[in-house]
Amino acid sequence: MSPKIMGILNITPDSFSDGGRFVDVDVAVAHAHALCAAGADIIDIGGESTRPGAEEINAEEELERVIPVIEALSGIDVKISIDTRRPDVAKAAVEAGARIWNDVSALTFAKNSPAVAAQLGCKIVLMHMRGTPKTMQAAPRYKDVAAKIMAFLAARVEAALGADVKLENIILDPGIGFGKRLGDNLDLLHNLDGFHKLNLPILMGTSRKNFINMIDKSAVDERLGGSLASALWAASKGADIIRVHDVAQTVQALKVWQAIEERGNG
Repeated sequence: MSPKIMGILNITPDSFSDGGRFVDVDVAVAHAHALCAAGADIIDIGGESTRPGAEEINAEEELERVIPVIEALSGIDVKISIDTRRPDVAKAAVEAGARIWNDVSALTFAKNSPAVAAQLGCKIVLMHMRGTPKTMQAAPRYKDVAAKIMAFLAARVEAALGADVKLENIILDPGIGFGKRLGDNLDLLHNLDGFHKLNLPILMGTSRKNFINMIDKSAVDERLGGSLASALWAASKGADIIRVHDVAQTVQALKVWQAIEERGNG
């Protein structure tokens, strides 16, 4: 089965790839509809950049960026995801129409994050990140990156369950690029199928990330090939959701890959 496609919509002035492009509500809404038309199953809306070195913003500013867009998309024919660390932003987003909380902090940003996730009853993505966006790339070191991150995610699942989050609502993300070196990112991708031991859906986000530049010396807007290659690899390893900027190209690549796969099985 082909993975679901999560289209990225950053309503920020400073995201690493598309910062500043969609800060206008009408432009953001139009882009969301374009992502939907291109084949996105989910639109992931974020109002705070979590790129390496990013400065934290306050909750009020984050809410001002995302809520008008989510409200304007209330009738869209795909699921809306809110990409935030803050439980109060997640709560407001779900009230406005979001159905998924994509939390790069894995419910560690605020003390009440697990309780709010349980209260909301929506899908929740628990992602591994070392430190904070501002500090995460400060000399990360792992002896066995896959084992370390699987143990972290398993612990965060237990914490979520302990707060009465339903198991069927949990999705896991190893966090490519969030406090990892090039080798760490490649090891995680290579060993992605091992994460199925946790028996939960896996989300992978590699789109346009800097590890591609480390391999290919490419600018952010020149990483489509690397993004597609890593998306197809993740799909081959059983990823359930692929988070991407380039929805149409990823959908096409997956269709061709799946057609070849099915031919071999037929």
